[in-house]
Amino acid sequence: MNEKVDSQKLSSATGGGVPLTYVIALVPVASVLNVIGGTVAGALKLPIFLDMIGTAVVAMTIGPWWGSLVGVITNLTMGFITGPVSIPFAACNVVGALVWGYGTRWGWANDKVRFFGLSVASAVCVSLMAAPIVIFVFGGATGHSSDILTAGILASGAGMWQSVFSSNIIVSAADKILSSFLALAIIGALPKNLQVTGPIMAQEDMGKAVLITAGTVVGVILTVVSMTLL
Repeated sequence: MNEKVDSQKLSSATGGGVPLTYVIALVPVASVLNVIGGTVAGALKLPIFLDMIGTAVVAMTIGPWWGSLVGVITNLTMGFITGPVSIPFAACNVVGALVWGYGTRWGWANDKVRFFGLSVASAVCVSLMAAPIVIFVFGGATGHSSDILTAGILASGAGMWQSVFSSNIIVSAADKILSSFLALAIIGALPKNLQVTGPIMAQEDMGKAVLITAGTVVGVILTVVSMTLL
């Protein structure tokens, strides 16, 4: 009885029916995972970001707004580590969290085909948010390796908006598909009672392993294509 009461108190403390212990356990770890991924991608000059895997894990398990918190913490931390360029892109991390989190609530994480669609949707929405930031805040270039692709598209005669969005969606598609399926693999290793946002594919479903593999392969292929273009 006491355990039930304590659980209800914890849930009320978070304001969203999520036990506070889940938040304390996942949010810091997910933020660190994002920072490590983003730092490694930047150090290796990869044409992807890898700074939203933890965001996807939290958004799909305990909710989109907790995922948004992870995103904000990530970009603020990256701002101190690698410079202020990362800070405005906290908005992109928040958008990704909302797409993954609400997509999960609507059942898009419980079906193989729809989950792939959710991964693509996150890439498109994040790119729609990123393009104005790149153009208005940074004048079209941020120092990321994708700037070379933007320059190439500009040289072909395209306008600034088309060039920035095109290069961003190519890179983002690879990044978000990889992030989505790596997040799904991490979620599969977590206790089921952490998955409170919405239905996620059953751990015992063998098709899930095929899904993760196929999604990762597609993401890697898109990454290779991006690197070739760069």
